[in-house]
Amino acid sequence: MFSKQSRYAKVKEAEWVDSKGRNITYKRIRFIPPTRPQRGHIITEGERLDHIAYFYYKDARRFWRICDANAAMFPDDLADDIGRKIKIPPAQD
Repeated sequence: MFSKQSRYAKVKEAEWVDSKGRNITYKRIRFIPPTRPQRGHIITEGERLDHIAYFYYKDARRFWRICDANAAMFPDDLADDIGRKIKIPPAQD
């Protein structure tokens, strides 16, 4: 359902049976784990979180690690804040 790089890849699945007897599979709630930063990065104009993730991790799909470390639900919440110092966590837990 999700790629191995997705923040939801390790979230457990559950099933629900609707009123017509159909099984509906869904992901359980994902709680953001505490993530210690490895370094900081100051956002400059025109930067995107996938570019920053590629710079630090060589994998643009790991942008969600930076979101988690900065308690941001959406990448634009961070990238639009020019001049802000954001936390860069390790590539993996």
